Amino acid sequence: MGYVLEEGPQKATVDHITLDVEGMPVPAYHARPDGEALGGVVLVADVHGLRPLMEDIARRLATHGLAVCAPETFARLFPAGGSLSSEERMARAGELHDDVVMEDLAEAADHLAAADHVGTVSVMGFCLGGSYALKAAASGRFERAVAFYGLVRTLPAWTGGGQRDALDVAAGACPTLAIFGEVDPYTPVSDIDALRQAWAGKTDHKVVVYPGADHAFAHDPDRPEHRPDDAADAWHRTLAFLLD
Repeated sequence: MGYVLEEGPQKATVDHITLDVEGMPVPAYHARPDGEALGGVVLVADVHGLRPLMEDIARRLATHGLAVCAPETFARLFPAGGSLSSEERMARAGELHDDVVMEDLAEAADHLAAADHVGTVSVMGFCLGGSYALKAAASGRFERAVAFYGLVRTLPAWTGGGQRDALDVAAGACPTLAIFGEVDPYTPVSDIDALRQAWAGKTDHKVVVYPGADHAFAHDPDRPEHRPDDAADAWHRTLAFLLD
């Protein structure tokens, strides 16, 4: 695997756990540093869900002293004893409900608070998960948020159900770092400008746009859109923001 997130100074471990959200089992990764955690991060995967890439990102964040819990966003849609392919996830993402996802993210935050004794929990996500990070930033549960190319407005194919636009709640967000690619078709310039307007005058909210970068340029080195230099800068900003 190529560059994703530089290793930190600590050793870290990752456990595969199951969160209990009002009797519903939600698979999750729980990464923790070998020393005292400096804070917690709830990690929201992209539409492709929990997989080795997300486990590695969780572990790498933990090497920087952060305890991480990454719940499976699509857990409610899994068939009994099964899973969903990436194609099925794309087709069924419109069935996700914001209130349910927020409950899962809050449970992940509570798990970190109890298991790792962290007083500060942030939320971070990619793509669809970035959209949920933007929404979770306004939930009142998180102290900070980082959204990598989070959908500011829900894709038309996913509207009509239980998903609101992240822009609808952006004004109530906790301090947030929003990272975008300039040529990302899922986050057009008009959407990014609308987010900037929602955060006008809020000095603890930051929008960073990377010229020439496409969707998902930072978190998956195996994608053709990956841009190592921009990814390195984005992750540097992210760690500085979370560990400030």
